[in-house]
Amino acid sequence: MRKGILTFLLLLLLLPSEARRQPRYPFVRTDLNSLQMPAEKAPEFYHFCRKLDTLLFTGGGDVRILHVGGSHVQGGTLSDRLRRNFLNLRYGITGGRGLVFPFSAAHTNTPVSYNSSYMGNWESVNCLKPGDEALGLTGMAVMAQDTSARVIIDLVLREKQLLQQRYTFNKVDVLGSGTLEPILLLNGRDTLRGVGTAGVRHFDLPYYMDWIQLAFTGRGTFSLRGLYLDKPGGGFSLSEAGVNGASTGSWLKCDLWEQELRRVMPDMVIFSIGINDIQGADFDVRRFKANYRELVRRVHKVNPRCAILFSGINDSWRRRENNRHTEAVEAAFRDLAKEFHAVFWDWYQVMGGPGSMALWEQAGLAQSDKIHFTSSGYRLVGDLLFDAIMDEYYRR
Repeated sequence: MRKGILTFLLLLLLLPSEARRQPRYPFVRTDLNSLQMPAEKAPEFYHFCRKLDTLLFTGGGDVRILHVGGSHVQGGTLSDRLRRNFLNLRYGITGGRGLVFPFSAAHTNTPVSYNSSYMGNWESVNCLKPGDEALGLTGMAVMAQDTSARVIIDLVLREKQLLQQRYTFNKVDVLGSGTLEPILLLNGRDTLRGVGTAGVRHFDLPYYMDWIQLAFTGRGTFSLRGLYLDKPGGGFSLSEAGVNGASTGSWLKCDLWEQELRRVMPDMVIFSIGINDIQGADFDVRRFKANYRELVRRVHKVNPRCAILFSGINDSWRRRENNRHTEAVEAAFRDLAKEFHAVFWDWYQVMGGPGSMALWEQAGLAQSDKIHFTSSGYRLVGDLLFDAIMDEYYRR
């Protein structure tokens, strides 16, 4: 009891006011904003909480989260809100920035938490239609056609915010393969060569940086599946892996997903996949659950103690009416959470239940397609999910 009170007082002081004071909307069910444990016990989640204890009370240790989903995650605002809230729990706990991808070279949107740009000739594929390319943790790949190809990742937030976190790194893993050799250009001039095993080229930088330029030497092609940006000393990191339009079946097409998950070694995976599964007329709840079982199996094969958080799906419309599959998916998430002794956050009910997406749109929190949210809406969802996680953290 005493430990719980001390924990609450410490975190109340450290938690930024912007996360504690959420805007009030009558349709948001804050009374339902909690993590559900259908199996009554969730040992992996409490293992995650103990690791978070160590980080917050001693400043030591290493806590890693992976957030997987579709466009809700690729956009980056939701994941970045979670990241910022966790990092603000204690001064100085920043870890590596984690997984990034040159989305600009794939001609699609980059998450708001960093910038990407490219030069030269690139082709792209993703897990909706992977073709012949092997895909991994990001669910995407861009193929360099010659040495004119370059990509730049700049960790400057595009959405400027108060008390903006600055991310730096001095270790880079390039995920990919091909006959071209990836190199890093430092200050636009100095060349750094890496060392590698199959599928990963590792670079130790001579100093900390907040941007990186990747180039190539040799002949042939290179399939780039992402970069992992890290720093020594542990801390907290949250990596997002989102692909617009991705369903559970899409992610199962990533043959190297499990292999590359070992690089992240998450303590918790937040699954926000499901909204795209119910957009077609052929939705099958049994197939949906079977797909998720395989995804969870892959996670636990890499880290048997990894906590699983199913974030559910939001209210949405299809053909100008509420999607009739939503509640079946919610029931499936509860079944899966019970089966795996995992936790479930009922996004659908917390946002207000059936028809609530129209209310979010009227309040400027959702877009007119009644599937996606605005930046303000995603930040609110991120705060709600964070509060649900931390309330359970305090309660245990």
